[in-house]
Amino acid sequence: MSKKVKVGTVQMSCTKSPDENLAKAIAKIREAAAKGAQIVCLQELFRSLYFCDVEDYENFKLAEPIPGPSTESLSAVAKELGVVIIASLFEKRTEGLYHNTTAVIDADGTYLGKYRKMHIPDDPAYYEKFYFTPGDLGYKIFKTKFATIGVLICWDQWYPEGARITSLMGAEILFYPTAIGWATSQDEATNSEQYNAWQTIQRSHAVANGVHVVSVNRVGFEQNGAMKFWGGSFISNPFGRLLYLASHDQEEVHVEEIDMQQTDRYRTHWPFLRDRRIDSYQPITKRFIDE
Repeated sequence: MSKKVKVGTVQMSCTKSPDENLAKAIAKIREAAAKGAQIVCLQELFRSLYFCDVEDYENFKLAEPIPGPSTESLSAVAKELGVVIIASLFEKRTEGLYHNTTAVIDADGTYLGKYRKMHIPDDPAYYEKFYFTPGDLGYKIFKTKFATIGVLICWDQWYPEGARITSLMGAEILFYPTAIGWATSQDEATNSEQYNAWQTIQRSHAVANGVHVVSVNRVGFEQNGAMKFWGGSFISNPFGRLLYLASHDQEEVHVEEIDMQQTDRYRTHWPFLRDRRIDSYQPITKRFIDE
């Protein structure tokens, strides 16, 4: 029996105005819904420019509670259109405590809950540890009207453990809202190598777990032209084959019908989960095995 769902991805550029960005995202959700989307995923921190390029206390003013104003606006849209919305937001949990968080809203407008980013980077132009406390909700699945989904966020993409645990919890699709780009001073060979690594690691999560992977990145020049967010959003089937690949420099709203029943076929013919040696994996909880 086929179990199909139409997934919408919104790859867009952002401005300094949170209100403009929210309005733009809602317009693109409407566009995706008009194309038949049932689940729509927005990119990481879509309400603002990517502000973690600097350590600036003023940027904490961008944060909001979850649930809060943005989830209220998006819940109304979700209910009106009958679509699930995956929305990445800057969460103010309490005074002085902030998270990089994704909210999930069901097709009837119900707020289903949130996932807080577990892996927090700290690199030049990505000073996220200044802003975000590591997630403490663990890995999460959300049972939406159309599918049971797992959500991970950007830097989480590089860690097979997060994808594995979320899949073992029953996620039928893994979604990755993302904000990643190239320094415009960087050479093209390095750009290509970095993008290929980013895409390859996520496609490997699809293969290892037998699930579809949906990765949604932002696009456009930010940081006064010093950073080009590389877009390249994509959807992979459970064996790593690309069903959709976005450009590196254009805004795109795409809708792809995926058949979640493929998980059973791939997991049956390539039984990686059957052959896992869970009795041998205890060392994975060590930082490094040197004793």
